[in-house]
Amino acid sequence: MSTSAALTSGAPAVNHAQPEPSEAEPLQDPALLRRLLRAKDRMDAASHEAWPVKRLAEVSGVSEAHFARSFKRAFGLPPHRYLLTRRIEQASTLLRDTELDITDIAFATGWESLGTFGRTFRDVTGLSPSAMRVQARADLPEIDRVPACVLKAAQRPDLTTAVLEKRRRASKAKVRP
Repeated sequence: MSTSAALTSGAPAVNHAQPEPSEAEPLQDPALLRRLLRAKDRMDAASHEAWPVKRLAEVSGVSEAHFARSFKRAFGLPPHRYLLTRRIEQASTLLRDTELDITDIAFATGWESLGTFGRTFRDVTGLSPSAMRVQARADLPEIDRVPACVLKAAQRPDLTTAVLEKRRRASKAKVRP
């Protein structure tokens, strides 16, 4: 009996579709996880490049919508935020360890605009790129004793909250005269 026939006859329609897994439920498909890791590895290797969801989905061999949902379920962040995290991490390292101009660092880490880089960097880390450079260099003698892997994990930006949401919260927190 078709759905329209079931509706007209008064009989309940039967839905045989699988329930959609919840966002909190981890991915169980090892093949899909390998595909997602392939895309994540490509982003890590070339975080300075543009990585739209379409390109990442092609690397993974799945549809764009399925990739975006699955990536967030697997890694806890949407692909764009993950890439943003990597770019901020790389910029922080370059600010601390090199003498490159901030403009050069912005373009080397994949930003197309110095203004966007500065604003986003400040929103994510709480410091401007130049202030981060000064602070990182002041703390350098203490940092030399910490293993690089521990340092990287401790300095990883927290992007569980979207940058725009952080900006909205900050604007509400400001006291206006």
